[in-house]
Amino acid sequence: MLISGCATVVPVEPVSTTEPTAAPAPLTIGPAATDTYGGWIPDGQTLSPFDLSNPAVAQLDPALLKAVQDAANAAKQQGVDLRINSGWRSTGFQQRLFDDAVRSYGSVDIARQFVASPEVSKHVVGQAVDIAPVDADKWLIRNGAQFGLCQIYANELWHFELAVDPKGNCPPLRPNAAG
Repeated sequence: MLISGCATVVPVEPVSTTEPTAAPAPLTIGPAATDTYGGWIPDGQTLSPFDLSNPAVAQLDPALLKAVQDAANAAKQQGVDLRINSGWRSTGFQQRLFDDAVRSYGSVDIARQFVASPEVSKHVVGQAVDIAPVDADKWLIRNGAQFGLCQIYANELWHFELAVDPKGNCPPLRPNAAG
């Protein structure tokens, strides 16, 4: 069919209004935006620092991962099995941990002492690792600086980050995750 006007002829395709059209594909926001389990390690389980099949280890900052692996090798020579019980965490998983802490402690201010929000958590950017068991924590507190690893929070024996100063010293402990 052609529609004509004063000076122009424009071809127009007829459109059926009775035929059903295919449903549009559902909109998604992607797995990272809704991932509330990325980096989750089940309670009671730990990982070898060499287990790169798990994103909790594989997504660690390369310098932190190497430091933890070097420390694990040195600890093993002294009979200590250094394991990871938490490493990299997705933003959604960290938010879930924070929300759970707010519910458990009854306020955001108290929860911040124990769980960092995703905006400030070093786990979300792969720059923090939690170590187990307790004998490995104690070994790393005594020996970690030689690998660049420091305990950061006084109330978290297990939490380590790369934090030595140019002289190889760890910074003073912060009382908790809130500062």
